[in-house]
Amino acid sequence: MWCIQTMDAEYRERMYKILDLYEEDYDPKYPLICLDEKPKQLLGDKRMPISIKQGSSEKYDYEYVRNGTANIFVAVEFKAGKRVTQVTKRRTMTDFAQFVKFLVTEKYSEAEVIRLLRTI
Repeated sequence: MWCIQTMDAEYRERMYKILDLYEEDYDPKYPLICLDEKPKQLLGDKRMPISIKQGSSEKYDYEYVRNGTANIFVAVEFKAGKRVTQVTKRRTMTDFAQFVKFLVTEKYSEAEVIRLLRTI
């Protein structure tokens, strides 16, 4: 693992706590949700692609037009087979807080405890 310089006792203890969470049986009152976010460029074609023809594939140019950026939040509850996504214009603390509030108040309002794992 290139980003972990040393796997000391503290790291192992935290890792095993997370792995123990994944081993638990599914309970909708105590969902385990993994949360991630990713900025994305919004790209458009500079030239129109040449459509597909019999015996050849579609042709498109490598040049593109940059149409700004967006941020994608995603919450995944693996054991329930659920995912919630939200696209925002920015990636601020306020946007993150609003997404978590949306999860708590609308998507998981029946849960007693929401266990949120955030990837970094």
